[in-house]
Amino acid sequence: MAKTQSVEPNIADLANGWMKSYKLDYKLEQESLNPEIDQALNDYYSKNGGVGGNRPDAKLLLQDKNLVNYPILIEYKGYKNKLVMLDADGKVANKTAKNQPDFKNINSYAVNGAVHYANALLHYTSYTDIIAVGMTGYKNDSGKLEYEIGVYYVSKHNFGIGQKVDDYTDFSFLKKSNFDGFIEKVKRLQLSQEEIEKLKEHREKEINASLVKLNNDIYQSEKGLSERDRVYLVAASIIATLGVPGKVAALEKSELKSSTEDGSRDGDIILRKIKAFLNEKNLPQEKRDLIVRTLQNTLTTDNINKVENGESQLKRVFTKIIDDLGIYYKIGLSTDFTGKLFNEMYSWLGFSQDKLNDVVLTPSYVATLLARLARVNKDSYVWDFATGSAGLLVASMNEMLIDAKEKIKSPDAFALKSVEIKANQLLGLEILSEVYMLAILNMILMGDGSSNILNKDSLKEFNGNYGFGKNDEKFPADAFVLNPPYSAPGNGMVFVEKALSMMSKGYAAIIIQNSAGSGKATEYNKRILKHSTLLASIKMPIDLFIGKSSVQTNIYVFRVGEAHQKDDTVKFIDFSVDGYTRTNRKKASCNLRDTDHAKERYAELVDLVRFGKTKLNIFTEKEYYEGKINPENGADWNQTAPIDTKPTLDDFKKTVSNYLAWEVSNLLKNQSTENDRLGK
Repeated sequence: MAKTQSVEPNIADLANGWMKSYKLDYKLEQESLNPEIDQALNDYYSKNGGVGGNRPDAKLLLQDKNLVNYPILIEYKGYKNKLVMLDADGKVANKTAKNQPDFKNINSYAVNGAVHYANALLHYTSYTDIIAVGMTGYKNDSGKLEYEIGVYYVSKHNFGIGQKVDDYTDFSFLKKSNFDGFIEKVKRLQLSQEEIEKLKEHREKEINASLVKLNNDIYQSEKGLSERDRVYLVAASIIATLGVPGKVAALEKSELKSSTEDGSRDGDIILRKIKAFLNEKNLPQEKRDLIVRTLQNTLTTDNINKVENGESQLKRVFTKIIDDLGIYYKIGLSTDFTGKLFNEMYSWLGFSQDKLNDVVLTPSYVATLLARLARVNKDSYVWDFATGSAGLLVASMNEMLIDAKEKIKSPDAFALKSVEIKANQLLGLEILSEVYMLAILNMILMGDGSSNILNKDSLKEFNGNYGFGKNDEKFPADAFVLNPPYSAPGNGMVFVEKALSMMSKGYAAIIIQNSAGSGKATEYNKRILKHSTLLASIKMPIDLFIGKSSVQTNIYVFRVGEAHQKDDTVKFIDFSVDGYTRTNRKKASCNLRDTDHAKERYAELVDLVRFGKTKLNIFTEKEYYEGKINPENGADWNQTAPIDTKPTLDDFKKTVSNYLAWEVSNLLKNQSTENDRLGK
């Protein structure tokens, strides 16, 4: 059977003819558009999975009325039904089930190829909004050219996945007279909250795979770097490549020349870029100095800047970090990015004596749960006394912004509220300097809520005030979230006692080793109950921190400012089955799977704590129990639903029925044996 002949040259001729007639300055496959875009296409992995060499069939830069430039990347194919391949969710299917690039689709379908090119620009350039165009066709039985066009918007706002803009029969939407209207249509594209959550899940799986690859590369290949160096190099590389639109250009790999000249070494260049970035972000001078001082010690050491074979170790590490991680932080992913980074890094290093082993970071879905249990909303003031990489504050900030977006309908008012939330409504304390740097980085990545992340001992040095320029002003906390180091006094309840004693109202949700509620923190608990009410005690899955810790944890939820009375009802909830299946396999594509309505279970848990047993749906009264505690005890916080051992009439009937069945069975068996013996 003869192979179908591609009509790609005819498709290209038709489409390029349109653009020529519109007087558009388009560039063909081998032509240069601009150095930034050319370099990005060259650096990104190719459609076949190799290194570099991405060449769209046509490309152009168009400017709208607001002087914003939009790259347009066009891919042609010449076969029937080769426009686009979508996944089960209706999204461009450029990833396999294992979250690896699907090179077959990227190579075979016009839109998939164009979206692939667009992601190269998201990864390596300052462009955050790209138009991907695919076009394919065939000749019908009468020899006439039939064609179809796909136009997709690829942006940091849709996590690089791409959204269909509309149906088009030619390229006239690119004409100067039509382009502003086209961009207005693009701006009206919206993702639902459900779609956003699903896309975030996909991206988080990809992040995990990329982090494993990065840490393996650095750990295996780069000698002489301490665990602290690794943390600081990742932080420095990311900050240097963020950039500030119109103010500070993102650092490009090509700018690191591996020079030995004093002041021009790779470390000097990265440090200058970090200083320029921090100055433009208007961080307090004290905080800027602290960040620069911390990173400078690693970036300017002789060994890391020493040049061998024309390249410094610093440039090699910088390149690996940007190649593996660039796209995930450039698209503005609202996730505990550095928390994942931190956990992965220390899982590879595994120092048995490292005191950082006491820092077990909270999974992002548990962080969100704590924020919701603490009733965080747009007007909350949230603090965390052992902030780690700021994962709990990131989750809280996301909840605050979602609430603000739902309730504030003026875009200008929402923008002002967003700034207020990030600048004034979050406060975190972290004593370990390397973890503190991750917290700073995390909050900068999430939109710069880093203003009040303090490198202080929350137990000895903190007096309840803002930091950096507002040292005399009290932080009006009304929500407290915490995952403390369990080696601290009372398994960490010492942090809870201090934080709650400094609040006059609000709610708190903490996750802690459950022995804190059954005898290891008795005195702390009794003092806490003199000013706060225990609302709920939730038993969490034993494998929640699989691979990091195997302790049994509970979440305790408090209402602050009211002493616990002996007749107050406490909700005891067994959440040891939360719907997730966890594994700890290094090479697994996903170590967390929703196997039994996990999202619904987490939502129901929040409702149960707030509204009580009227919200029972998935759970039963075997997992949900309302009881009392003695405020003078302090060791009775981990109760379970009592088991009724008194037999019912049904139990009696079942027992009699079972006994009679057994008797009949025996009689029949005996009769059969007797018959055999008599030879019947």
